[in-house]
Amino acid sequence: MFFTLKIFKKKPRVYTKIESHIFGIITELLKVASTDINVDELGGKYYLSNEEQHFKVTILSNDYVIRLTNTHDSVAEKYDKMFVEDVLRAVKEEKHRRMEVVYDSITNSIEKMAERLHNRLIESNEQESKSVRRLETKSDKSNNKKVNY
Repeated sequence: MFFTLKIFKKKPRVYTKIESHIFGIITELLKVASTDINVDELGGKYYLSNEEQHFKVTILSNDYVIRLTNTHDSVAEKYDKMFVEDVLRAVKEEKHRRMEVVYDSITNSIEKMAERLHNRLIESNEQESKSVRRLETKSDKSNNKKVNY
C-alpha cells in the first residue's frame, strides 16, 4: 500500500539550464529594492525594470513568453507553462511583500499621527480645564469679597 502512494507523489520540477539561469536572474532582480515591479493583470503582463543595471524583464503570462532586455540585447522566448507560472509566483510574492511593507509603513505613520493628535487634544483639554478652574476660582474670590462688604 505504501509503495503505490510513492508512485503518485509529485516529483519536483527540474528546470533546463536556460530556465534555471533565467529564474536565477529574475530572482536576483527581485531581491534588489531598486527593481520596479509593474503589473497589468488584465493584459497578463508583468514588468520588472532596474534602471541601475539597465535590465528589463517582460513576462507575458497568456503566451508563456519571457523577454529579457539589457542595453545590448533583447531576447524573447516561449517557455513551458509550469516554468512561467513558477516565475510569476515569485514575482507576485515579491510584489505582495513590498505592498505589505508599504502598507505597514503607512499604518504606522497613521497610528503615530493619531497618537500625537490624541495627546494634543488631551493637553488642550487640560489647559482648558485649568483656565476654567482659574476663572471659577477668581469668580469665587470676587463673590466672597462682595459678600464681605
